[in-house]
Amino acid sequence: MSHITDLRDDLTARGVKYVFGFYVDIHGIPKSKCVPIECLPQMAGGSELYTVGALEGMGDLGPHEDECAAIPDLDRLVVLPWKPEFAVVPTRLHLRGRPYEQESRNFLARQVEDAASMGLVANVGIEPELYVVRQTPTGWEPLVPEDRLDAPTRGYDLETTILASGFLDPMVQYMNSLGWGVYSFDHEGGDGQYEFNFDYTDALTMADRMVLFRLMAKHVAGELGCIATFMPKPFQDDFGSASHVNISLADATTGDNLFAAPDGSYSDMSRHFVAGVLRHAGAICAVTSSTVNSYKRFTSKGHMDEISWAPIYQAWGENNRTLMCRMPVNRHCLEVRSADAAVNYHLGIGMILAAGLEGVRQELDPGEPLNVDAYQLTASALAERGYPRLPTSLEASLDALEADTLAQEVMGKEFHQTYLDYKRAEVHQFSTVVTDWESSTYMQRW
Repeated sequence: MSHITDLRDDLTARGVKYVFGFYVDIHGIPKSKCVPIECLPQMAGGSELYTVGALEGMGDLGPHEDECAAIPDLDRLVVLPWKPEFAVVPTRLHLRGRPYEQESRNFLARQVEDAASMGLVANVGIEPELYVVRQTPTGWEPLVPEDRLDAPTRGYDLETTILASGFLDPMVQYMNSLGWGVYSFDHEGGDGQYEFNFDYTDALTMADRMVLFRLMAKHVAGELGCIATFMPKPFQDDFGSASHVNISLADATTGDNLFAAPDGSYSDMSRHFVAGVLRHAGAICAVTSSTVNSYKRFTSKGHMDEISWAPIYQAWGENNRTLMCRMPVNRHCLEVRSADAAVNYHLGIGMILAAGLEGVRQELDPGEPLNVDAYQLTASALAERGYPRLPTSLEASLDALEADTLAQEVMGKEFHQTYLDYKRAEVHQFSTVVTDWESSTYMQRW
């Protein structure tokens, strides 16, 4: 107990007034009560209780049932660099003294523990993309007005990157003050779209960081009169926002990357891991591409003037960006390209890890890599070669998740069903909406 009171006193001396012990709902959105710093010792013991049945997709705990207690991981506490009177700390929800199965962070923690039982550590790097836009009388406009020029993509554009420094510079400063190790950032292909690249870390820490990343981006954008949007495909004629998950396995004792073979190539373990991910591609898409909007991104071009660079096939390649799984030439990891900006990181990383570990255990073979531009081939030709398309709708992904026995096992029967029910309701709701396209196409056709 003394170390908790020491932590409280240290935080108080640093000007911290309040602490949030957060967990995430089905969307990956953080939820928490706010606790005065004086009450940190009680909070550490699980004093804060939550009726999670009232939240989004966290199970049907009725008003007559027990509440969940939030147990914080105090060694992961972070003081918000943009608002240092607040600290945040991830928690694990417990129901009747046991980890609550229908909470995403508990789900990822279980997969991490499974890897540890095999002597493995899962390391993850994320490449988050997002748009920074402001609402105007004529619609959404990018942070930098010059982005709207009728010109080729501004991807990697030096001028517009500098002009966006009002957003990019605070982001980099805050991220590095937290020790995240930003090593590059850029203007992506979309008008007002940006990406950050920073150091990898273990899976649970990375998922926790991405919760803070979204909070940070929303704050910095708000200071500029803008919003940061993590909608996967916010504009039909512009690039979608991905959030590629780069994952590898390391030896828990030595820290060595086990995806790297002694000769510098990819190891057999990496291939087994990829095979597991491909076996469960549909179920993974249901959680890494979890909105009806997500599947507007899975096209080679659509309404755009240029190719989308998005994955559309359930296959792997050595450096092929048209596929779900890419094995980069400059680092030893699996890049899962189907994950988008709206992903619940705890749930998405956990499902990828569970599938990959099954592949390792069963020594699955992913087959030969597909190293050609899949955009130039027909779907039927690729299917004949054993490369099916990724699901083209959330409904199709949910069908795959429902039938996936591994997903049922690792999520648990109740969480698996809760997720399906919630997301199927979302699909049904969207199916009843009359879109602008339908009105413009059909209103005066007959």
